[in-house]
Amino acid sequence: MSRTAVPGRSTRRSGRAWVPYAYLAPALLVYGVFLLFPIGRAAQFSLFEWDGLGASTFVGLDNYVTVFQDGRLLEAFGHAFVLIFFFSVLPLAIGLLVAGVLNRAQVKGLGFFRTVLFLPQVIAMVVVAVAWRQIYAPDGVLNGTLRALGLGHLARPWLGDYAFTLPAVGLVGTWVATGLVIVLMLAGMTKIPREHYEAARLDGAGAFREFLAVTLPAVRGEITVALTLTIIAALKTFDLVYVTTRGGPGTSTTVPSYEIYRRAFETGDVGLATAVGVVLTAVVLVITAVVNRIGDRS
Repeated sequence: MSRTAVPGRSTRRSGRAWVPYAYLAPALLVYGVFLLFPIGRAAQFSLFEWDGLGASTFVGLDNYVTVFQDGRLLEAFGHAFVLIFFFSVLPLAIGLLVAGVLNRAQVKGLGFFRTVLFLPQVIAMVVVAVAWRQIYAPDGVLNGTLRALGLGHLARPWLGDYAFTLPAVGLVGTWVATGLVIVLMLAGMTKIPREHYEAARLDGAGAFREFLAVTLPAVRGEITVALTLTIIAALKTFDLVYVTTRGGPGTSTTVPSYEIYRRAFETGDVGLATAVGVVLTAVVLVITAVVNRIGDRS
């Protein structure tokens, strides 16, 4: 039986097509004013040579050419990619391991552990940086502990050693991000029906095989979210570097966000600073898009 079209129904539907956009309009307006407009202005400034106060000179894409030719800026982006390992890859590995153990062991008081592990996320990064700067100090807790254990030969000025400063800063990011990853993984693992684990055990799966076959596929969404958040944190980190090392010693810990600050407010090259910001934004968008694309396919 064919349906009889009701006169005027399609007209009424098309007349109401604007309603969803009316509900979205306030949020889109706020989003445009506070995010899209500043990004557009930054892109505009990046096309000029400007010290932030006087007259500006249009230079086209020269600032972007400088970004990809300046050795210090390229080094800063390289450091940011190194920090991805400490902020994202290492916390993900630790988080999966710890969350898997806590979930399998059915630890009592899991809510308490979640709260404790999440605490680094609610502490301002400046406070975290100041605390870890004291820990890494030549006479700080870390070196004091090494000397007390008879490992004084390993003590060093951790934030003043060219070879160890970047990993030392990165490990602070690991400490901050690991709790977030563990909480996300636990949230995903607690949704897995226990029957899936029982079926895997009946098939003779051990703890490791059970983790690979049941747990890991079930938390792929949480893994994607964790990677997205931690990679963004690694690429845009500023306050941690600013408080602990100021990009030193030399340029061994300089990162793009710190270079944006230095170029804009210390050397007065606002045009180049905004070009670095635009490139950094593009890098973040591309990497997060790739991570989410891979997560959706898996």
